[in-house]
Amino acid sequence: MIRHLVLFKLNDGVGRDEPRVVKGVEAFRALGGQIPELTFWECDWNITDRPIAYDFAINSAVEDTDALQRYLEHPAHQAGVAQWREFATWVIADYEF
Repeated sequence: MIRHLVLFKLNDGVGRDEPRVVKGVEAFRALGGQIPELTFWECDWNITDRPIAYDFAINSAVEDTDALQRYLEHPAHQAGVAQWREFATWVIADYEF
């Protein structure tokens, strides 16, 4: 199994309640039911307010590297990423467990 973690940081001046951000969150929340390769899916806003904290997190799992690649290339995933590119940056970590 592979854990796929993503941490998002909203760009300066971008708020969680902006319509484009709300739509981006909705797009990511829906992925768990749209992409069969995902064996685990959760995402939500960070609840801490520390200077080093990121704003939004995705915690997911897939069976193997082939499944990870199919997930990354899936049109629903690509559509969500395109939305988030407009208002955030992110870091990822993929590891076997």
